[in-house]
Amino acid sequence: MTAGFFSETSRSLVKKHLGQPLFEQLRHLKTGSGFTLEKALRSGIKNPDSAIGIYAGDAESYKVFSPVFDPVIFEYHNFPKGRDHVPDFTKPYLPLIDPEKKYILSTRIRVARNLEDFCFPAHMSLSHRKELEKKTVKALGSMKGNFKGEYVSLTDMAKNEFKQLENKPLVFEKGDRFQDAAGINSDFPEGRGVFYSADRQFIVWINEEDHLRIMSLEKGSDIASVFNRLCQGLQILEEALDFARDKTYGYLTSCPTNLGTAMRAGVHIRLEKLNRKMDILNRLAREYDLQIRGTQGEKTKVEDAVFDISNAKRLGISETAIIQTLHKGLLAIINAEKTV
Repeated sequence: MTAGFFSETSRSLVKKHLGQPLFEQLRHLKTGSGFTLEKALRSGIKNPDSAIGIYAGDAESYKVFSPVFDPVIFEYHNFPKGRDHVPDFTKPYLPLIDPEKKYILSTRIRVARNLEDFCFPAHMSLSHRKELEKKTVKALGSMKGNFKGEYVSLTDMAKNEFKQLENKPLVFEKGDRFQDAAGINSDFPEGRGVFYSADRQFIVWINEEDHLRIMSLEKGSDIASVFNRLCQGLQILEEALDFARDKTYGYLTSCPTNLGTAMRAGVHIRLEKLNRKMDILNRLAREYDLQIRGTQGEKTKVEDAVFDISNAKRLGISETAIIQTLHKGLLAIINAEKTV
């Protein structure tokens, strides 16, 4: 195997930064769990249209293969070398963006977390997936008050039954072809499941792209309420679970695009006028570091003028700053929708 295994059509960041000399330097290295550069690159090799092209198999991947991970991360996140990521979960006061409920349909904030002492999903054995599931379910079982809920195993519930549950955000299915090539879908649906609070405003996916996807959500535009609930839930879970973190890169994730806060905070918002004036919407998104996606998320179409708009930055910006910037950006977008 040589660095020339990438397709000529590939424009991935890892191809850009992994020349033959560096490949030769790293090709024989392994993390303590046995994860190799070859496995880290599998998704990018199999999928020439991958923008990044590399996954981490454990926390140690970011150190052992740092000569290739670091430049990819610095370029993708526009994160200066030598700087450390500083978290901040200060709960801000933010007035309702859309009190009349004309534009924002729902708000959702999620974070990705991986547990220390476990390989990441791309490099997990079935026994370790089940062990992690058991450990996490035990921690979730201690949740009280508004966070008390129920765990549903994907193994125990038929897929068609699961989809009929009232709240669609409960559902996750086998990952896409990028995750599949990385090994993240191995043993699916074994060791996977969803925890949801009784009011279904706090949800945890187990063993998806990362060990945990922790979500707070509700209808309407009360971003502060959704963020506060997420912070409370995280605080409870952190008393029972140790999450993988790094001084420079913050919370460690399978895909380097999610490093830092590992947070996506966003809304579903109907913008009938700006749907016809995308130049204005795109300009505002750039100004406030927001990402515009289709109604059902990345690589989907906009349906009935409903956009999924969320933060674009995750590394080098704090959790609270993400929420505050999102709030300002959405206010500007709604004002544009009213006046365009």
